[in-house]
Amino acid sequence: MTALSLDEQVTYLRKGFAEIIREEDLRERLKLGRPLRVKAGFDPTAPDLHLGHTVLLRKMRHFQDLGHTVIFLIGDMTGLIGDPTGRNLTRPPMTRTDIERNAETYKSQVFKILDPEKTVVDFNSRWLAPMRFEDIIRLCSRYTVARILERDDFKKRYEGNTPISVHEFLYPLAQGYDSVMLKCDVELGGTDQKFNLLVGRELQKDFDQPPQIVATVPLLEGLDGVEKMSKSKNNYVGITETPEEMFRKLMSISDELMFRYYELLTDKTVAEIQQLRGRHPKESKMELARTVIADFHSRTDAERAANEWVRVVAGGEIPADIETVQIAEPSLRIDKVLAKTGLAPSTSEANRLVKAGSVEINGQKVTEFISLPFPGEYVIRTGKKWKKVIG
Repeated sequence: MTALSLDEQVTYLRKGFAEIIREEDLRERLKLGRPLRVKAGFDPTAPDLHLGHTVLLRKMRHFQDLGHTVIFLIGDMTGLIGDPTGRNLTRPPMTRTDIERNAETYKSQVFKILDPEKTVVDFNSRWLAPMRFEDIIRLCSRYTVARILERDDFKKRYEGNTPISVHEFLYPLAQGYDSVMLKCDVELGGTDQKFNLLVGRELQKDFDQPPQIVATVPLLEGLDGVEKMSKSKNNYVGITETPEEMFRKLMSISDELMFRYYELLTDKTVAEIQQLRGRHPKESKMELARTVIADFHSRTDAERAANEWVRVVAGGEIPADIETVQIAEPSLRIDKVLAKTGLAPSTSEANRLVKAGSVEINGQKVTEFISLPFPGEYVIRTGKKWKKVIG
């Protein structure tokens, strides 16, 4: 990849970015002919990564393809603050135990995409933890409250009389100081991180360093096509999920969202994605699912998941990886069974599913609120969800 011309390198890196600040600066930095130091920070707020995280990881890999040094920075210290980005309320700080446990799983997962030989894994506690109180005061003196309040979420909370804790103001400063300590040439992040990334650019100027190039990636919409992919919203595809579960989830997205996923989760060119629009949506979606799954498992796993999906969906057969749930009650009405086993999010939704004829027990459609006697064994289906219920 290093044999590419400057224009070809910029074109390769530009794909998938929402914004580059500034592209002319990136060109000048690439002309230096040395490996750039490219950083992206991840606060270990959850034990597993999902496809939304991999949009950023893929861009990190693209820099590695061109011979640059990628720094996967685990925000074990900023995680104690809690990123206020997009929050209406103060985020509860995590415990050190939670952070250390999640950080370990992050390290094992990111190398499904990143090249371990070209990746530096670092922790921002390395320089933030030893700071004395006077060091923190000096850092705070480099940024004004007025500039912090320019940040949209802080501004809305301040104007709405919603409490903002002082420690939250330290988050963008700490993230910006990471760039100073790592002497970053480029920092990557989601579009919602733009303010924090620009703070790093400004702080580097104050420390007589060339300001980093800021490059943001779009936020990947979840399976619902509306909200940002998030475990808390249950609209995610986890990269450690089974190939079969990943395939089922990816086949559930809308046809239009499929092309968004092609753009952000694969290496297909814009022209190749445009060609896919002329194919049958089901074929294109199955190819997307195979491609994504192969990145985190294998091509064999992806093909097996595709065959399983066809067998279950087209043939109406029971999934091979069906989950078994035990029930202790001697008898339980079907709506309560659905809610208890997770086949419905609530009893009221279970009621709606039964009335709509969307529930099957052992292959037979159920439209009445029957009770299931236990001991017994039942295969229950609601839409695309299956469970084996025994008692």
